[in-house]
Amino acid sequence: MLNFISLGSGSSGNCYYLYTETEGLLIDAGVGIRTLKKHFREYGLSLARIQNVLITHDHADHVKSVGSLSRDYGLPIYATHRVHVGIEKNYCVRCKVSPDRLKLVEKDVTFHLGSFTITPFNVPHDSLDNVGYEVKCGDITFCLLTDVGEVTEEIKPFIREANYLVIEANHDIEMLSGGSYPRYLKDRILGKTGHLSNLECAEALAQNATAKLRHVWLCHLSEENNHPELAKKTVEQTLRSYGIVAGKDFQLEVLKRKSPTGVYELK
Repeated sequence: MLNFISLGSGSSGNCYYLYTETEGLLIDAGVGIRTLKKHFREYGLSLARIQNVLITHDHADHVKSVGSLSRDYGLPIYATHRVHVGIEKNYCVRCKVSPDRLKLVEKDVTFHLGSFTITPFNVPHDSLDNVGYEVKCGDITFCLLTDVGEVTEEIKPFIREANYLVIEANHDIEMLSGGSYPRYLKDRILGKTGHLSNLECAEALAQNATAKLRHVWLCHLSEENNHPELAKKTVEQTLRSYGIVAGKDFQLEVLKRKSPTGVYELK
């Protein structure tokens, strides 16, 4: 049985956990160690159950605890070379990855960690580098796609292959455009190396979802420029215009920004 928990999804910290009875895989470590330990205890879990950590990119809200996990818990940290360089240079990451725990991944090169088969793939974002991850375990294909400037042709096949998908729906375009952010920040978010809007997320799903898809979670919502209800409604309405009914064709939920979800059993 493969299980999934989101431990935080947004600019305050991103962290996702996939685990079986014997193996644990953390994707991103943007939540503080104390908070992470607290959440794990609440689920009757222990950080000792984590065996490996995958990192998408080097921004602080994805790597805050990565050094502590490597040094205090002896966990190997998997990321591209450029992401590791970015972590080393990031002044927000005070505790750096232990050199003997640093592991390299390459885009489009599949590798194995126990029962998990993992493929990193390129995702455009204004970090030093950024990847999404496809994780296969048995017959299940899980895909995480966050901090996405645009859904490229390279990304689309991974959406089509997914049984379970975490995908960014960062902002509502009208809220962002009419909001208080300075022009340069609005342009950054709206650019092709920025973040995915609700509508762009919806179109990506509508155009690439297949009968394989069972559950979608919308992630990394902006606190200022989005609302969970608005994100879900926008995606649902767009899907319906393509003849796809959320809740029938596949389940659709919004991940909480600052608190964990329940445990999802991925069957």
